[in-house]
Amino acid sequence: MPRQQLKIYTGAPSKATLSRWCNSAGLNVCMSGSATSCEECLLIHPSCAWCAQEDFGQARTLNSRCDFSQNLQKRGCDAPFIENPRSGSSLLRSKPLSSKGSGVTQYDVIQIYPQKISLSLRPGDQTSFEVQVRPVEDYPVDLYYLMDLSLSMKDDLDTIRNLGTKLAEEMRKLTSNFRLGFGSFVDKNISPFSYTAPKYQDNPCNGYKLFPNCVPTFGFRHLLSLTDKVDRFNEEVQKQMVSRNRDAPEGGFDAILQAAVCKEKIGWRKEAYHLLVFATDDVPHLALDGKLGGLVHPHDGQCHLNDKNEYSAANKMDYPSLALLGEKLAENNIFLIFAVTKRHYVLYKNLTALIPGTTVEILDQDSKNIIQLIVNAYNNIRSKVELSIWDHPEDLSLAFTATCQDGQPLTGLRKCADVKIGDTVSFNITVDARGCPPKGTRKSFTIRPVGFKDRLEVSVDYRCDCSCTYYTKTNSSRCNSAGTYSCGMCRCEPGYLGARCECEEGEVDHQHLSACREAEGKQVCSGRGECSCNQCLCYESEFGKIYGTFCECDDFSCARHKGILCSGHGECHCGECKCHAGYIGDNCNCSTETASCVSDDGKICSGRGSCVCGRCQCTEPGAFGDTCEKCPTCPDACGTKRECIECRLFNTGRLADNQTCQRMCKDEIITVETLKTDDSNTVQCVYKTENDCVMKFTYSEHANGQSVLTALKEPECAVAPNAMTVLLAVVGSILLMGIVLLALWKLVITIHDRREFARFQSARSRARYEMASNPVYKQSIPSHPMETVFHMHSIKSCNGGVH
Repeated sequence: MPRQQLKIYTGAPSKATLSRWCNSAGLNVCMSGSATSCEECLLIHPSCAWCAQEDFGQARTLNSRCDFSQNLQKRGCDAPFIENPRSGSSLLRSKPLSSKGSGVTQYDVIQIYPQKISLSLRPGDQTSFEVQVRPVEDYPVDLYYLMDLSLSMKDDLDTIRNLGTKLAEEMRKLTSNFRLGFGSFVDKNISPFSYTAPKYQDNPCNGYKLFPNCVPTFGFRHLLSLTDKVDRFNEEVQKQMVSRNRDAPEGGFDAILQAAVCKEKIGWRKEAYHLLVFATDDVPHLALDGKLGGLVHPHDGQCHLNDKNEYSAANKMDYPSLALLGEKLAENNIFLIFAVTKRHYVLYKNLTALIPGTTVEILDQDSKNIIQLIVNAYNNIRSKVELSIWDHPEDLSLAFTATCQDGQPLTGLRKCADVKIGDTVSFNITVDARGCPPKGTRKSFTIRPVGFKDRLEVSVDYRCDCSCTYYTKTNSSRCNSAGTYSCGMCRCEPGYLGARCECEEGEVDHQHLSACREAEGKQVCSGRGECSCNQCLCYESEFGKIYGTFCECDDFSCARHKGILCSGHGECHCGECKCHAGYIGDNCNCSTETASCVSDDGKICSGRGSCVCGRCQCTEPGAFGDTCEKCPTCPDACGTKRECIECRLFNTGRLADNQTCQRMCKDEIITVETLKTDDSNTVQCVYKTENDCVMKFTYSEHANGQSVLTALKEPECAVAPNAMTVLLAVVGSILLMGIVLLALWKLVITIHDRREFARFQSARSRARYEMASNPVYKQSIPSHPMETVFHMHSIKSCNGGVH
């Protein structure tokens, strides 16, 4: 395939760039170096070029052939004679990214672009290339279930007897190509890890009242190779019985390594995601534990399954180390899922930081949640893309910039989280060579997304040689037969000096000592050398090398940091530190890496500060912490912590959906019945839940820097009134109002009647008085009783008149 040019720098440096490449004393970094050959010139600085033209330069300026390319041309060097190789990269294999994993073309699935490139590097001259990664949908999945069959896992074994069918149903919602395998482990069958007395050989549970019968102790058994016939998984599980070991830790790491390296027997497919589920309820044995049982040979990292598919070296070698385990898992593209009980979650969580490509989930005591656990872990794994470097040459510096779904470049990062299936993320990788290996050396390294089979192969060759060296001639007449002519200049034999080897050592022309002075009045050879044949021969120094036309430069008079020259991250050139890639500053003590400044939410310094020399400088008032993540007084403090309260306590909210709760919410959360609000050192937070309830919590920082959230156990919700109570209250109110109104009406009527009756009594009294005191009045004597009534009525009608 013809090489396609990817990126090569060919432009000349600008004036501003040239000024930066001159040191504070005004000296040109190329001309002030100690280059006496074309190769040495190229190593001084990536901006330096060499003129191989024979008639170029003056006899006394030995280093004048090494300069910026523009300066050489201005001084009369023709362009074809200028040696100035540049770094670049070429595409060698670049198949396009795929969009689907299963089907007819599953063996040609491409998830990384490009697949092979070649780099040509000149030391100090950086070159960059881009890598794209796309997790395809419907990609095949191989899942190997590795179960602890020690006695404490008996109830878990009962639970998973029909696991295969249910798990396959759930996983086939995520991929149409799913295979399942099964293996089990206990521990090494030697003392002190297991019971070794004769009566326990066939039945380690002998004499154990709670469970008197179990199978002999074993290290690891491979029971079912990966298959799409999930019924076979159920059948194998049905056959299993638990065993018993002596101490609490288990031999699970032996089993993990065998499951990883015995690829043919396990049946791992090359074109599939490899998931290894490790289910246990206790801690693992680690390397060196085997010495307790007399096992002094370290694990060799090889497959040791015998004809019965049992681990045959369990009692011969020590347990594997974490480093060996991580290496073999990565080498075989295996994602390890720790399914452990809550009691040991923290321990295994710490192990995930030491073993790339691992995750940890909390397993119920009886493994009832194992299916959801596996599905969650699978989704979590597929939502991450992280690049790993294999066979990284020590003389190469790699700098990463990740561009994830939001399109924002994140300097110093080589992973993206919360990636959706089918999304494409890219990484810009800058490569810088710090030196030159022996001639003809070619090196290579590999870039792989963690857990993917896909890889990018990178071959490297070094541009440290000059093409003019192919025309080197020894004992050349151009050098008075006393030297070797190469790249436009003579390299004199011992005892000879001069541009054409025309002088012998010891000859001194006092009339031309001025040729060895940097300026009038300055010391000859800066006081650090002798003038011979119009040239300075610099003294040797125990501190380093003295060089330059006038011995004005050295490689040890630069700024130091903690006593280390240029902080160990740069080279000293003529009093100035030339920093390696990734470092800046007068003494190169300031790192440009920002990975240590990225907070859990993926922002630089939590968006509250800036990253300076690899450390966050918080600019938001009240913000502190390694990544400015702590800020009780910030306006967004309650909103940020609210999401953690929702996902940690109630498994709701934004963070609960994308499986990032455990990663982003590490604060301690205390639940209480009643929330104290009188502490001036806490921030009071209140928010309304989806159910229109009110949730309250406080946010504070302890003196040790730990964030503490104190929240109510349950949100405060208004209690709905009882319908019968409301009805009785309404009816009672109406009756009460009626009784009150009736009472008021009765009172008014009673008062009115009493007033009328009093008026009547008063009128009656007056009538009686008038009849008794009127002398003319004589009561008639009726002849009939009715007449008497009529007569009285007549008197009342007259109202006291005289008859």
